[in-house]
Amino acid sequence: MILVEETTLADAALPVAELRAYLRLGTGFDLADDGDENRALAGFLRAAMATIEGRTGKVLLRRDYRLVLQDWRDPCGQPLPMAPVGRVDAVQIEAADGSLRTLPPDSWRLVEDVMRPLIRPRGPALPEVPDGGSAVIRFTAGFADDWALVPADLAQAVLMLAARYYEDRGQEAGRALPMGVSALIERWRAVRVLAGRGAR
Repeated sequence: MILVEETTLADAALPVAELRAYLRLGTGFDLADDGDENRALAGFLRAAMATIEGRTGKVLLRRDYRLVLQDWRDPCGQPLPMAPVGRVDAVQIEAADGSLRTLPPDSWRLVEDVMRPLIRPRGPALPEVPDGGSAVIRFTAGFADDWALVPADLAQAVLMLAARYYEDRGQEAGRALPMGVSALIERWRAVRVLAGRGAR
């Protein structure tokens, strides 16, 4: 399985102002309000978001993805590795020679689920993937375009973790999440649906 993020979030989409406010209230740091400092804070936010999204399988701000599979995990229903999925733009079969065949939209459907979205066939099964070929799914995942609409517990977890990264800069950070961050994301965590014996 190959998952490619095809959208890059602009710094303007990140909650830099919220992190600045959180750092001042939480630690009393006097942060310089300049471009270099804002870019550094954006970097800590990106790192914190990547960690939270990796631990939960939930996308906070909407982005486009391309999923490439050597074969379907289950031809009766292919789980998507990130959630929530609001739109699937294309389901395609790529032949060994690189040519793409786009499946008609009426031959499959998206089963929306905040934990386990699926692509299901409208017929008996998804089409066979040829030897040396792949299945390609292009989809959009994420809770919102605006940070204010991200679930509050996940948004708070990102700010707390980004603040920890800021405070630990220049030091070797530990691998474990802070306890408060782990508690905030716990209800969003799910067993990764593409892990295990059937994943390809």
